[in-house]
Amino acid sequence: MKLAVIGTGYVGTVTGTCLAELGHDVICADVNEARIEKLQQGEMPFFEAGLEPLIRYNVQEGRLRFTTDIKEAVAESEVVFLCIGTKGTGSEAKPDLKPLMKAVKDIAGAMGPDRYRLIVEKSTLPIKTGEWLKDLLTAEAPKGADFDIAAVPQFMREGNAIWDFLHPDRIVIGAENQRAIDILVSIYGTLNAPLLVTDINSAELIKHAANAFLAMKISFINSVAQICEKTGADIAKVAKGLGMDKRISPDYLNAGLGYGGIFLPKDISSLVNIADEYHINLDLLKATEVINRYQRIRFMERIEQAVEGKDLHGKTIAVWGLAFRPNTDDMRDAPSINIIRGLQKRGVKKIRAFDPLAMKATREIMPDITYCNSVYEAAEGADVIAILTEWPDFQYINFTELKQISACRVIVDGRNLYNPIRMAKLGYHYWSIGRQKHSPEAYLNPETPGDSAPPKTKKAMAKA
Repeated sequence: MKLAVIGTGYVGTVTGTCLAELGHDVICADVNEARIEKLQQGEMPFFEAGLEPLIRYNVQEGRLRFTTDIKEAVAESEVVFLCIGTKGTGSEAKPDLKPLMKAVKDIAGAMGPDRYRLIVEKSTLPIKTGEWLKDLLTAEAPKGADFDIAAVPQFMREGNAIWDFLHPDRIVIGAENQRAIDILVSIYGTLNAPLLVTDINSAELIKHAANAFLAMKISFINSVAQICEKTGADIAKVAKGLGMDKRISPDYLNAGLGYGGIFLPKDISSLVNIADEYHINLDLLKATEVINRYQRIRFMERIEQAVEGKDLHGKTIAVWGLAFRPNTDDMRDAPSINIIRGLQKRGVKKIRAFDPLAMKATREIMPDITYCNSVYEAAEGADVIAILTEWPDFQYINFTELKQISACRVIVDGRNLYNPIRMAKLGYHYWSIGRQKHSPEAYLNPETPGDSAPPKTKKAMAKA
């Protein structure tokens, strides 16, 4: 089937490439000439694991093309996927529909009575956008133009997007009639996933509600982590116990720095705006965002607590990880930005940072920090090592080598990568989220027990 994808941002590029991989003839269009030129040359405007070779292969096979001419793309296609971002400025801004409106007018100008077209919302768009699109296309399209509107929300995670597209948990189709449903089932039916067919408004709301619920789980477990720190409970064990309940599941129950990126914050903001418009109280979601922002402040306070004298003036902080999540170079709303800027305001003299992918993007945002070639180099001369992203490589640090390179023995871990007892035995003052700190001095006795329990005190041994 001939398909057009309008917008070559994160969602559009992945969507177009995966649709081509399914065997469709796909043309991706965007008004951003520099981005299209890069894609035509096989260069990626962002990193997504496995995307570059998949684009090259499908371009070579003749199933995938890129253009700046939206009208051309629409004229050649039967189905048009809208993958245009609507994020406004500011954390609580309403969605900005102007880019979408411009693209839809271009789409309308390319339609005519000669061919039926199905216009599909793929990006996460505000609820009731389908009704707005239908009115706009009816007003702008030539007389007699035959079209329908539908919504197929995407459920892709950055860093796992290709897998998520090709192996989805479910496919949601929002459509007004059987004709549109049949077309979308023919496109997505080969993915062999549970299929939910509903109205367009419900499909739009499903996506917003799913992301909002995941954000609430993250903020909830981070709030429970605060209780753990005050009471001596262990958030890792608490989260495991919660996740064993099949009604809850263990996903998104990892305490840490909270969520970042563009999708969760944008969808929460959009849902809250809709609720406010209809005079519905969604303070639960507003609190979710407040808790999430506070996690970044708490982490800075944790670093202050970890240093001698609780004073960061003149200190050097090694930052391991910059991207908001592993396997991506995306710095949009990354916790690292707020944390690094906050540390600088608290008097930190130097930030030495390393990230496997995101340093190029971070340099454009924060050119005033030092970028290093490895975690070991970043730790040189540091007073504190701060872990901000849970990159898999960080879980396998050679601490013997690290000790030889850096005299730093203070680690503040925002992602709970390591066992606190093991870190204490290695000689580190290790601070994490929702878990108790164990002192290295307690493990100087060579007859200390294993990692499963802290050493017995003299009083406890006497009782034994």
